[in-house]
Amino acid sequence: MSNEQTTKQHYPVIVIGGGQAGLSISYFLKQLQIDHLVLEKNTLMHGWKNERWDAFTLVTPNWQCDLPGHPYDGDDPKGFMTRDETIGYLERFAAKVNAPVREGVSVNSVETDADGVYQLSTSDGNFSADQVVVASGGYHIPVIPRMAERVPEAVFQMHSAQYKNADQFREGAVLVVGSGQSGAQIAEDLHLSGRKVFLATGNAPRVSRFYRGKDVVEWLDDMGYYQISVNEHPLGKNVRNNTNHYVTGRDGGRDIDLREFAKEGMELYGQMTEFDGENLIFQPNLADNLNKADATLNNINARIDAWIEKQGIETEEGPSIYTPVWEPQQERTSLNLAGSGITSILWCIGFRPDFGWLDAAVFNGQGHPKHERGVTQQPGLYFIGLPWLHTWGSGRFSGVREDAEHLAQQIVRYQAQVKSGANAKDAVTA
Repeated sequence: MSNEQTTKQHYPVIVIGGGQAGLSISYFLKQLQIDHLVLEKNTLMHGWKNERWDAFTLVTPNWQCDLPGHPYDGDDPKGFMTRDETIGYLERFAAKVNAPVREGVSVNSVETDADGVYQLSTSDGNFSADQVVVASGGYHIPVIPRMAERVPEAVFQMHSAQYKNADQFREGAVLVVGSGQSGAQIAEDLHLSGRKVFLATGNAPRVSRFYRGKDVVEWLDDMGYYQISVNEHPLGKNVRNNTNHYVTGRDGGRDIDLREFAKEGMELYGQMTEFDGENLIFQPNLADNLNKADATLNNINARIDAWIEKQGIETEEGPSIYTPVWEPQQERTSLNLAGSGITSILWCIGFRPDFGWLDAAVFNGQGHPKHERGVTQQPGLYFIGLPWLHTWGSGRFSGVREDAEHLAQQIVRYQAQVKSGANAKDAVTA
């Protein structure tokens, strides 16, 4: 890493964000000898170092880690890197890239001038650029509902982005709100620590860790799923709104079965919708949430079965269908907070984007950027590192390399157009 201390103010390209996406595009820009600067408001890989819990592991196998010039370099390709192992992998990647970066620099605003040149106002002065790559991801502001304001001060509250381990909480039970990828894994972590856990479920799907002798990720890779582009997916761009399947890489990898947790004493509820000052209110949809998650698991396994049969593959394990090991006896729609023993609430209901600093007409009604594989309709403006930017792997270690290489080529083409005499605001990125 080269922490730039130059007084230079104009760059052909400025990259905003110093995570794996920002460093991936920097890798290719350096190969193409395109002068650029990476601006990072904290430090490189800040999110990985500061916003993951202690027992975190990747949920995808290590062999899928394929950053530019830096494939997985450990000795357990079918395992799942821990938090510290993942940070080490990323630090070695950052050292290889040696990006021209300024750390601790917040971008306050980005806009274009009359000539189409990007003007950036930052905490470290003003910069300008012919092209800008936004690599800050899409998970900016932790979502905590307004009902949290009515919860008594005696009840400790935290968002999943702050969670490290069970010791952060007061003695007593913990309510985890949300059963997506983070919520399910954190609920398991608290449960394994011996805490009494109440879990307000959502509509997140789940997937088997292993099926018929292989990791399900390996089967899906064989089937070509990870090569499907967003435009080829049956849901089209709507797939970007999908919730990730919950599963874990912990202890070598296993399923997360909320029904098993219920058998062991975890209290499951439907979606939490309100706190009336005394009672937590839930929708009567616990059974539906569990059934839909299991149906997704069985559907994926059935598709693997069909693939195995079509390819004539022999496996020691035959087809199987998951059978529920626990069923809710009734839908509980209310829980008295004071009488529950709950002393802490952990909100695991995601994040929302915040691109308010970017003055560009490229956003939809939900504040998400509109683009084609990261290329926006505004010349010279790009995004990278977003979920399903192009494929399933775009927001992960497995697909960002190809997206970065693609955008680097787009940057070269735009640069050539501008050099050929076209005004920057009129140049069109194909």
